[in-house]
Amino acid sequence: MVFHMNLELRQLRYFVTVAEELHFGKAALRLHMTQPPLSQAIQGLEELLGAALFERNRRGVALTPAGAALLPEARRLLAQSLELPGLVQRAAAGEVGRIALAFVSSADYSVLPPFLRAYRAAYPQVQITLQEATSDLQLEQLLHNRIDAGLLIPPLPDKAKAELDYLPVLREPLVLAAPTGLPALRGKKKVALKDLPPLPLIIFPRAISPALYDAILGVFRAAGVTPEIGQEAIQMQTIVSLVSAGMGLALVPQSVSNLMRPGVEYRSLRDPTPLVETGLAWRRDNQSPVLLGFLGLLRNY
Repeated sequence: MVFHMNLELRQLRYFVTVAEELHFGKAALRLHMTQPPLSQAIQGLEELLGAALFERNRRGVALTPAGAALLPEARRLLAQSLELPGLVQRAAAGEVGRIALAFVSSADYSVLPPFLRAYRAAYPQVQITLQEATSDLQLEQLLHNRIDAGLLIPPLPDKAKAELDYLPVLREPLVLAAPTGLPALRGKKKVALKDLPPLPLIIFPRAISPALYDAILGVFRAAGVTPEIGQEAIQMQTIVSLVSAGMGLALVPQSVSNLMRPGVEYRSLRDPTPLVETGLAWRRDNQSPVLLGFLGLLRNY
């Protein structure tokens, strides 16, 4: 039901009271006012809506069909108006609203699921929009204000540092993902790269994640091994699936070992590996209460 823009909640409250009492005098007493201004207010409401709301006769007052149709709507609008202060206060506290979050695929096997459960428990009325995206795409979306935050692999490029803030979330070593049954894996908890057969390396394209790409090749270089790059893939699950198909081996963040695929074995490396970092980036000028609540929970997680 659409009302004229000049309709006031006060008029609806008067109408509902008269409709419940079906007596102008009793309604006026209940509203702590005299009867003449109440009658004038109801007449003004009827003129505003273009229909009589009450039948007035010597026996008393009764609702017209138009008044009976208005009554439940008027009650609903009055009830909603009482909820507005609480709604505004919850919005100001970041308890209602929405947040758009992007994440790299490796985060889906580590910090993201448990943190989202904690966030949902703390902020059940916030709507979360999730999007899996590579770090470079997330940076572009953040700079164009298309998402609120992104779980990505640093570093941030210099052009982004002026506009984005960053919070480290997780640091983890690289581990080997190799096809099942390699002799070098038998009975070993850790494996050295030099002991592996010369299988092709499955890796991210450098343009997608230069830090991770360089870290992986750096581990091979330090071990005195020069890998042949066989396949490039932008999603962790794709890389692991290619390993499962026997297309080669890969070095992946340790949390990816939670992604179980038949035909894949994960092993820690004897070779020194750098810690791969995942962190959250967001626009420095985004002062959304929902985002601030998200960051506050993440900092204490």
